[in-house]
Amino acid sequence: MSTQGPTVLLRRLAIAKVDFVVVGGVAVVVQALPRFTRDLDVCYATDQPNLERIAGVLSEIGARLRGTDEDLPFVPDARSLRQTQILTLTTIEGELDLLIDPAGAPPYAELRSRANVIDLDGLAVRVASIGDLLSMKRAAGRPQDLIDVEALEIVRRRGGRRPKA
Repeated sequence: MSTQGPTVLLRRLAIAKVDFVVVGGVAVVVQALPRFTRDLDVCYATDQPNLERIAGVLSEIGARLRGTDEDLPFVPDARSLRQTQILTLTTIEGELDLLIDPAGAPPYAELRSRANVIDLDGLAVRVASIGDLLSMKRAAGRPQDLIDVEALEIVRRRGGRRPKA
């Protein structure tokens, strides 16, 4: 497994021209607060060409279902991606969670249009807006999500500027 965190996964998705938006812990790190996160969470467009691009990346990185018996078959193809709301995967590059419609998120087109675009070594990567992250974190409601809500609220009150470390 890669020790470089989500950066390699983000690069692979961006190079493959996958239409996605970063959500979850990595989005919070980008928008508000450095913190530990084990996986990369992304929402993605469900049109056939995009599903095929995602499937290609998943095959390249040896994606398998996380937390299941290794013998359980998983075929990372467009059909599987379209039929599953959440996939939690382990890959050679790290852990990846694929979400179609996370709780608290607007429809994908809105999430994408409101996302902030960041530069990752010359590649454009969309990261969920602070407002959308707040909605998703509040809907999830786990202890870490509530901590993230506090950090995101501080950044929002500061006009989108992260506090200095």
